Amino acid sequence: MFDAKKFVREKVEWLKETIGNEKAFAAVSGGVDSTVAAMLAHMAIGNNLTVVFLDDGLMRAGEPQQVHNRLRQLGLNARIYRLWDDFFAALKGLTDPEEKRKAFREVFYRSLGKIAEELGAKFMIQGTIAADVVETKAGVKTQHNVLEQINVHPLERYGLRILEPLKDIYKHEVRAVAKALGMKPEAMRRPFPGPGLSIRVIGEVTPERVELVRRATKVVEEETKNIPCFQAFAVLLRDRATGVTKDLKRKYGEIVVVRTVKSKDAMTAEPVALPWKVLRRIERRIREENPSVTHVLYDLTGKPPATIEFE
Repeated sequence: MFDAKKFVREKVEWLKETIGNEKAFAAVSGGVDSTVAAMLAHMAIGNNLTVVFLDDGLMRAGEPQQVHNRLRQLGLNARIYRLWDDFFAALKGLTDPEEKRKAFREVFYRSLGKIAEELGAKFMIQGTIAADVVETKAGVKTQHNVLEQINVHPLERYGLRILEPLKDIYKHEVRAVAKALGMKPEAMRRPFPGPGLSIRVIGEVTPERVELVRRATKVVEEETKNIPCFQAFAVLLRDRATGVTKDLKRKYGEIVVVRTVKSKDAMTAEPVALPWKVLRRIERRIREENPSVTHVLYDLTGKPPATIEFE
């Protein structure tokens, strides 16, 4: 049986011995994995740790400031770096999911390499978990935070020595560690992909398409906030479909898919049977708040055969 308190003691000691008196920084997205990793590092080295949040333009509505505030409340020294132009430039013209993930990864780590130099930090801490490693090595999809396990050497390529205190445990175990650390439930948001909304835009990623899926995601999260689930989100498809306006004029518009799943460790998942009234409210709000959308669909596929995310 997993002993979260023992895990905390062992990892804090490991980080303390590994980092010593050097400076380090933790790359944090605001999710439970990276936040837990940062808290373990803070317990190990205190003020020698800086927490870095990259505002890539691919987060949910209001998220950068919310994450920054939450990290401050946890007693962490947090800094935000706004890098919208860098990420959108890297993703421009790409439609293949793997190419998009790798392009995101390249900008992510090159940016962090520059930040490490600026901070004079010898180590970087990140919240890679076992599921990230398993799926990347199996070729299911490239997780942006998996490097050494696929023979990408961060010290040689980006000038980063990366420490991954959570790489051998799964999501439910990370949540147990968060609880042992005293993190409040509101700090343990539903999982959100490292490359953000870029992998919830099927096809080319543009600021306009990201903004549409950002608004749709806000609707889904608001309408499912009291429904137990692992993830709930919206996806913008590349295809379009014909609709009609109220005055019966033809309209060729966007297709949004809503996905809500339950899962323990992200390795398998099942769709949640949302109440019909909730589904209808989601469908109506997404269309009304995004006039270019003509169709809203609900995904009933589990994992396997699908992945939780579409890309």
